[in-house]
Amino acid sequence: MNSNYRGRFAPSPTGPLHFGSLVAAVASYLEARHRGGEWLVRIEDLDPPRVVAGATDDILRTLEACGMHWDGAVIYQSARHDAYHAALHRLRERGVVYPCACTRREIADSALAGVEGPVYPGTCRNGIAEGRTARAQRIDTRGARVVFEDTLQGKVGRNLETEIGDFVLYRADQVFAYQLAVVVDDAEQGISDVVRGADLLDSTPRQIYLQQLLELPPLRYTHIAVAVDTAGEKLSKQTLAAAIDAERPLPELIRALHFLGQDPPRNLAAASMRELWQWAISEWRIERVPRVRQLRIPPATQTG
Repeated sequence: MNSNYRGRFAPSPTGPLHFGSLVAAVASYLEARHRGGEWLVRIEDLDPPRVVAGATDDILRTLEACGMHWDGAVIYQSARHDAYHAALHRLRERGVVYPCACTRREIADSALAGVEGPVYPGTCRNGIAEGRTARAQRIDTRGARVVFEDTLQGKVGRNLETEIGDFVLYRADQVFAYQLAVVVDDAEQGISDVVRGADLLDSTPRQIYLQQLLELPPLRYTHIAVAVDTAGEKLSKQTLAAAIDAERPLPELIRALHFLGQDPPRNLAAASMRELWQWAISEWRIERVPRVRQLRIPPATQTG
């Protein structure tokens, strides 16, 4: 086993596992196992209003039904608020976090458009106006530019100040932001490599910036194509993506391998789960994965 490689799959329990999230799970699992490393599972249940009752158990059962067995205990973000608070405190001590009183409407009215919505114009960097109350905690991004090399997507660079803005680390509804939580968790779990969907590619420069400020080890990143439907929309709960059938997962796993450019042989349709993974782990090649940000889902596999 390659003790230097440690990957992870980190779903949000907003609904059952669908094809789009299965692809991310399969890619991260195969890269870890092919390289003789560990594969961990983390449940990103940080945002209570988005968590669907029973979704976590459903996701874990589906992964087990698919033959994807993880190493160690499952980590739940909802139980790690103390770790996130400690990281936020370290950033405050460095003087790079400040309170913000701005509402979303105020930001939208005064901000320019960035890569993921309005770019916060830095209104509260020098202090909150008299009579206002802090709603959130933001990270100061002045002068921050992050460049990294993604395994599939190539060189990615972002000027955080002008393209993203001072992003939130602690929200007005008293929830720690995903960007902070994932950085803290990856470091504490000793993650070396992140394989995930390209919908999170624009989050990566923010996470690298936080890693640098917190003096945490750098990670290697691989962002695979996001699965989209015939209308070009990302598969999700909102687009009514169908749940993976845990009673009959083999066809969807083969479909995922096709999506990932691995060209599984026809006889895998009649294989056992063990045989499928033996072939997939042995023959996995990350360089075969399409180097695009999104890809239409292939037709359902016929198993006769």
